[in-house]
Amino acid sequence: MQIVIPKEIQPGETRVAASPDTVKKLVQQGHQVLVEHNAGLTATWPDEDYIAAGAQIAQDTSQLYSAAAL
Repeated sequence: MQIVIPKEIQPGETRVAASPDTVKKLVQQGHQVLVEHNAGLTATWPDEDYIAAGAQIAQDTSQLYSAAAL
């Protein structure tokens, strides 16, 4: 299954839909995870943490949702 994690768009929002630990578990279960660039930054998780957990990084929302449609 392809799972996409978008960046929050509400002003002042610091949450993200999944932590790197959650992404790691999803990847271990066989899922492909695509995280929007800097989606976790306000929650203190840089893209590198998601990459280390096995996710791929989409550079923008358009790329993220295009991948989700496949």
